[in-house]
Amino acid sequence: MSARAGLTLALIAIGAGWGLSVALAKIAVSTGHQPFGLIFWQLVISVLVLGAVTLARGRRLELGRAYWRLFAMVALFGAVLPDVFFYASAARLPGGVMAIIISTVPMFSLPIALALGNERFAWRRMLGLTLGLGGIALLIGPEASLPDRAMAAFVPLALVAPLLYATEGNLVARWGTQGLDSVQVLLAASLLGAVLMLPLALLSGQWIDPLAGIGAPEAALVAGAIIHALVYAGYVWMVGRAGSVFAAQTSYLVTGFGVLWSILFLQEVYSPHIWAAMTLMLGGIFLVQPRARIGLAPLPVIGDTGGKPHEGSDP
Repeated sequence: MSARAGLTLALIAIGAGWGLSVALAKIAVSTGHQPFGLIFWQLVISVLVLGAVTLARGRRLELGRAYWRLFAMVALFGAVLPDVFFYASAARLPGGVMAIIISTVPMFSLPIALALGNERFAWRRMLGLTLGLGGIALLIGPEASLPDRAMAAFVPLALVAPLLYATEGNLVARWGTQGLDSVQVLLAASLLGAVLMLPLALLSGQWIDPLAGIGAPEAALVAGAIIHALVYAGYVWMVGRAGSVFAAQTSYLVTGFGVLWSILFLQEVYSPHIWAAMTLMLGGIFLVQPRARIGLAPLPVIGDTGGKPHEGSDP
């Protein structure tokens, strides 16, 4: 097998894994688990997996005071806050619709990048943004787009998650990672996020007791957290081997696989409006593709972060 073929297969595997995390999130909330408890255990599992990856790479967990602001920013904008909105909306929207919505990260990232001076105006990318907005309009506009019209009220709620991911990516691109690589940053941010979420999960009554038994929702949470951590590490590895332009094609695969897994595992059926929204979104992603760089956004879609590549982005 050629090196190109191997990288292509790895790209497909990463996209399939990230797309699967959307369907798994839908299963995880199916019996009433609330965001704070889900986020805490997701972050704990991420710490364990990314910690093992970090050790295997001969690196170490960095917790110096100079990095605290960076870790807090990534934890809040890249994990805790977006996941609150993601899980809250995943309980009410079809998994395929969530996959399409999460793919809007590049759409939000472009205007933020322009505002921060990370990007220059380009008509091609503005056209991509317009297509993405058209996709969202198709989701919430036509009467026949969603299974229940009441769901349309939760689409704006779901859009907050990619907005936060895009904000985090642009901030990291603007100020860098202070010499740390992406896995090290995400590991420390996940640890900080878990510490922040523990009292919130306990005091809010959203605690998930692991001793109460493991059913399909709990298994989906564990599997989703492991897959997410592994595919993120795989994405960072791919950027180092093939460049971020090649790796950014993951965005298409995450959206496509997210819809496919939702059809297979959740038995979802979509209206023509949703398929049209997906087509517009994929076209928008194509036009708003980033230059050669990598973002830190962990959520199942890699977004355009704007600006120069940040320090230590290669594995």
